[in-house]
Amino acid sequence: MAKYLISFPSAAMKVANSELDAVGRDAHAVMREAKEAGIYVFGGGIDETVPPVLVSANGLVTEGGYPWAPPLNGGFTVLELPSSKEAIAWAARIAKACRCDQELRVFGFDPDS
Repeated sequence: MAKYLISFPSAAMKVANSELDAVGRDAHAVMREAKEAGIYVFGGGIDETVPPVLVSANGLVTEGGYPWAPPLNGGFTVLELPSSKEAIAWAARIAKACRCDQELRVFGFDPDS
């Protein structure tokens, strides 16, 4: 089975403040279903209150991430599924719960990492 990364950037979530509680409830319900199905690997969101730092091979720390790259933010989930068809179905369930489209990628899992 392959692992799939399902994610969205923060800017994709255009939800009224009055709807945030429902989004959280619905998203957590989908994650509980994934856990019960035994396909949940891990998930969460980038803490956007903590700015990134760039760490070089010699240990030098620079404020901010790669200056040429778009910011990494938003939420993500990794699920282990038997097919891309099932990954698309789960991504659609997450999109419905989060009220925003989800990006779907095969996660390059390295068992030696």
